[in-house]
Amino acid sequence: QVQLVESGGGLVQAGGSLRLSCAASGSSFSINAMGWYRQVPGKQRELVASITNGGSTNYADSVKGRFTISRDTAKNTVYLQMNSLKPEDTAVYYCNANYGNIKTMIRGYSSWGQGTQVTVSS
Repeated sequence: QVQLVESGGGLVQAGGSLRLSCAASGSSFSINAMGWYRQVPGKQRELVASITNGGSTNYADSVKGRFTISRDTAKNTVYLQMNSLKPEDTAVYYCNANYGNIKTMIRGYSSWGQGTQVTVSS
């Protein structure tokens, strides 16, 4: 089981920036991809950005050009740099990791972080 710990959320004015971090820990795992999702009350959780082990990235159209996902593979940590924040970016942001067990060679596991609140005031 991989545990994910997020940090970096908070309150910021529109146009400001925040950087989220998510550190993965555990034993005998190999991460295939990590990503950030967000959810507002009453709506489904949506993908914000993801990054594969090879460095390929994917972004929601609503954040392209403003958010950047990056990863430190040595630290098993993924970052989300959020610039030019808008009030509609307000949500709880969740980190996700897709990984496999290197001992059993079983892949397809998924873990979620506890979520971090991002609030953008107008």
